[in-house]
Amino acid sequence: MLSRRIFRQLTDSVLLGSENRPVVSICLASKLVICRSCNRSSANPARYASSSSTRWKSRQGKDFFSKEARVQGLKSRAAFKLLELNEKHKLFKPGQTVVDLGFAPGSWSQVAVNRTTPDGRVIGIDLIPAQPPRGVSTIQGNFLSSEIQDQVRAYVRDPDLGRPRKQITSKASEGRTEEELDDMERGHIDIERTAHLDGVEMETIGQPAEDEQPDVAPRTKLSLKERDIHQGRTVDVVLSDMSEPWDQTAGFYKKSLSDPYFRMMNTSGNAFRDHAGSMDLCMAALTFSFDTLKTGGHFLCKYYQGSEEKAFETTLKRLFAKVHREKPDSSRNESKEAYFVALRRKETPSREEVFRESERP
Repeated sequence: MLSRRIFRQLTDSVLLGSENRPVVSICLASKLVICRSCNRSSANPARYASSSSTRWKSRQGKDFFSKEARVQGLKSRAAFKLLELNEKHKLFKPGQTVVDLGFAPGSWSQVAVNRTTPDGRVIGIDLIPAQPPRGVSTIQGNFLSSEIQDQVRAYVRDPDLGRPRKQITSKASEGRTEEELDDMERGHIDIERTAHLDGVEMETIGQPAEDEQPDVAPRTKLSLKERDIHQGRTVDVVLSDMSEPWDQTAGFYKKSLSDPYFRMMNTSGNAFRDHAGSMDLCMAALTFSFDTLKTGGHFLCKYYQGSEEKAFETTLKRLFAKVHREKPDSSRNESKEAYFVALRRKETPSREEVFRESERP
């Protein structure tokens, strides 16, 4: 219950607009009355936000790369990290096949599409739903599952999937039914998923049927390109910007696919936990790269700095000709993130040789 004196001071300051009288601010939760002088009155009620949210908004508003990303229509400021690394190490060329692991919200895929045109293709994989950038093919799912990895391998091994669609000319469409034209545009993954509905036994993903096995010449007589294709190596660049997902704590009201940020946290706040999780994801991405990356291909992955990074660097050096540690200028100084850039994959190292000391039981 307010006293008459306090109530009168409060109403006088609002109704009379006195600049000299003190403004009384009352906290009903704690029943404390705090008086402070105020030189201006506000018609809008005060809005309260968490300190971390306020700091993040203030930092983003002042950040040069965040402003520049909005001006250039990029999904996030992370695009400038990849642009800087590509400028230094020349990762991309026109016509390449690029796999972007943890692509959401899609800024790295935007850069990859731009640098691989014409006839390039970019495949993004992420656990959370996100609207892909123009020209990017995506698969939503947990990359650590064998099922999703099999789908990605099957996709990239078909050289026509994911490339700019060619229009069917009138001559090519003459004499074909509408169903036949639809079948021509169906993707390999769609055919695999619906094969059992037609009574057709599904083949092992990424492997030709037994009766279609070609008579492969001795390995020494095959060209490098033919040897890579025979082993399923069809990817030119593997990018990994993955972070270990944590339980969602905020942003449940977000329904837009173009703003998936609030669905996941990038870090947990525990430095060692973040480092160990990033090393596990880097190892998973490297294992996938061993199976799919062409000889001479490149590998780029994000990690959080810690004690295990030296062992992972040693593993990379067994498979690649050059390995660099990089921290781009657009990466914030207070952030523990850094990047391994591994260039020119070697052809001869075996799986046992590469992962002999790094694979965990």
